[in-house]
Amino acid sequence: MDANTFLIQVLNGVQYGLLLFLVASGLTLILGIMGIINLAHGSFYMVGAYLAFSLSQHFGSLWLAISGGVVIAVAIGLLLEWLLISRLYHRDHLYQVLLTYGLILIFEELRSVAFGDDVHGVAVPALLQTSIPLTDTLSYPVYRLWMSAVCLALAIGMYLLIQKTRLGMMIRAGAANREMVQSLGINIDLLYRLVFALGVALAAFAGMIAAPVASVFPGMGNQVLIVCFVVVVIGGIGSVKGAMLAAILIGMVDTFGKVLTFEIGGVAVLPELSGMMIYVLMAVVLLARPEGLFGKRG
Repeated sequence: MDANTFLIQVLNGVQYGLLLFLVASGLTLILGIMGIINLAHGSFYMVGAYLAFSLSQHFGSLWLAISGGVVIAVAIGLLLEWLLISRLYHRDHLYQVLLTYGLILIFEELRSVAFGDDVHGVAVPALLQTSIPLTDTLSYPVYRLWMSAVCLALAIGMYLLIQKTRLGMMIRAGAANREMVQSLGINIDLLYRLVFALGVALAAFAGMIAAPVASVFPGMGNQVLIVCFVVVVIGGIGSVKGAMLAAILIGMVDTFGKVLTFEIGGVAVLPELSGMMIYVLMAVVLLARPEGLFGKRG
């Protein structure tokens, strides 16, 4: 592998990792702060992708589609938390698993009724359709660089929100001791509703910006959900910075696992095993730190 090809794969790994972080950060917030095992989180990623497809056709612009889609995603998050999720806080995790799995089935059926079971494409905005030449034969799409920059900006924004603002202080306090925060006069129900809506919006936004490069197809949320749970486990439940590091590691392992080759008896085996490499990484991390890279002990 020459230097230019290596650089392209590094950029691909970083871009994939940052996109995973965007989805997994919402999942780790909901799981770590609210204590909700949300199996439907991947469905919100799918909802975002289908919103980008539908609204971009309606408005003729991906930018307008993303703007409108984020508003719709926040509304969906607020409504679901109010109607369903708020009834799960003091119940066993089995109820959470059953209800959120039911949401997966509902979203899949609604998707099938509204859009059918075909694969759809979303056009890259004209402003970002160019590529940056690396050599005479290799180039890198500007849209993928834009995706990485947006994900990185949102990661910085989330860090500042959670660590440097009054709202972030209340969120962290609510995660540590819900009853104490409530006794201090803080509306913990509204706080949790906002956290859930933020998690839904992040997953949907990731689906929107990924739609032009990953297509829009049935079951796309189920694939990303499994990987995002791996990110949360490796990074540590409730840790946003842990989710960032874990997502980048998984992005690199997955990307290079698919392009590197290692032959045994003339047969390339590493690409065949690339699908399990992220789970091997998870096992190694958990053997060393059962709570994850930045999880709290105990």
